[in-house]
Amino acid sequence: MSARSKARKRALDVVFAADARNVDPVTLLTEREETGELTPMGEYAEQIVRGVATHYQRIDGLLAEHSQGWELHRMPAVDLAVLRIAAWELLYSDVPGPVIVDEAVELAKSLSTDNSPRFVNGVLGRLMGIAGKLRTAPN
Repeated sequence: MSARSKARKRALDVVFAADARNVDPVTLLTEREETGELTPMGEYAEQIVRGVATHYQRIDGLLAEHSQGWELHRMPAVDLAVLRIAAWELLYSDVPGPVIVDEAVELAKSLSTDNSPRFVNGVLGRLMGIAGKLRTAPN
């Protein structure tokens, strides 16, 4: 597993847990680091968590718009966390879109339902198609 794959998994753990506890991901990250509950995550994982938290509303708006027939609150929580991380990467990182989608699908395969990889791939495929335009759009 590559360093970035591990970073995504560590970020997923925080984003997922924050959503389950209904707290800001950065707040949870800080709490875990201060209590020693979390070993240092690494720069990229922290960047993902902070980025998802900063752009939460925009990311969720885009996910809701492109998830065709699925409301965010009805999605499996793991899928939603995977999609939030991948959407942030598509919009705000320099990682190639196909790599982001592949990594997200792999996370969904290993952590979620049998239907999740296909669903994640579809949503992110639609987002990837417009990500170039969205990157230059104001937040």
